[in-house]
Amino acid sequence: MASTEVNNNQVILKDYITGMPKLSHMLLKSTKLPLQLKDGSQDVLAKNLYLSCDPYMRGCMRNLPSYFTPIFTPGSVINGYGVAKVVISNHPDFKEDDLVMGITGWEEYSIIPGGNQLQKIRYTDIPLSYYLGILGMPGLTAYVGFYDLSSPKAGEKVFISAASGAVGQLVGQFAKMHGCYVVGSAGSKQKVELLKDRLGFDDAFNYKEELDLHATLKRYFPNGIDIYFENVGSKMLEAVLENMNLHGRIAACGMISEYNLEEGQGIRNISRVISKRIKIQGFIIHDYWHMYPQFVEKVRGSIKEGKIVYVEDIADGLENAPAAFVGLFEGKNIGKQVVRICDE
Repeated sequence: MASTEVNNNQVILKDYITGMPKLSHMLLKSTKLPLQLKDGSQDVLAKNLYLSCDPYMRGCMRNLPSYFTPIFTPGSVINGYGVAKVVISNHPDFKEDDLVMGITGWEEYSIIPGGNQLQKIRYTDIPLSYYLGILGMPGLTAYVGFYDLSSPKAGEKVFISAASGAVGQLVGQFAKMHGCYVVGSAGSKQKVELLKDRLGFDDAFNYKEELDLHATLKRYFPNGIDIYFENVGSKMLEAVLENMNLHGRIAACGMISEYNLEEGQGIRNISRVISKRIKIQGFIIHDYWHMYPQFVEKVRGSIKEGKIVYVEDIADGLENAPAAFVGLFEGKNIGKQVVRICDE
């Protein structure tokens, strides 16, 4: 007789986090999960294949308002974007063995109430993990932030902070495809070489080696910056404001330098926004999911044609998910951080 339950290892948040996340903030728990769903529900039970590590998750690990909801509850399973395979479905849009992407638990199996936020994966001719990166939330973020919010023109000067990450590496390539001059910042020599040698950036620098970011940006952009894709905030944003051109545009999707602070850091030269007539647009990608189908069709074609390179950092095993997440804030990952639970 077939088993009526499965072993289900989970990653639990022990308590709200203050300061830098540590391995001790999370624990691995072994549980059993019945292979059944509530009668009358539209729930989906899925086996998780890949999990995404994203900086926004840090904001869900403290007892403060976050732009992403719900806030994680201490003692409960951490959740985030995942790729999974449907085991049992009460939802009319999903059937057994369908491959899906959406919000799942950091566990081997997840029950998704009402199939909420799940999307069926249509194309399997590319790695499934790409649906957590280039064809997932980070990819759509890069696409919307650059093409829709930054109003780019060929020949413009583009600067990207945290440029080797899941979003930044794509913004740079989109900008190059659009005929722009592109410079990125990153936190190690290896990442700088990646940006220049593999991802096609015109130039890049290690911000940790620069004592004066304002002077650094002046060196790389002697004629000023037209578009800044903001992933960092704080002192980097201050330096950028000094080097922006008139009518420059800033698309702000993240400020990782502040995620582990109890209070945000002020920007001392914010008045440059007025004198230079700078447009700053903060955005949350959930407001743009209606653009996902057109985004997938366009970017998938570029992947197939070899026009876009995508770099992943894959950790194997659920037990290594906490270390992979902590590594995001220590600059250890090279490219998009993914956790592989199992192959399809």
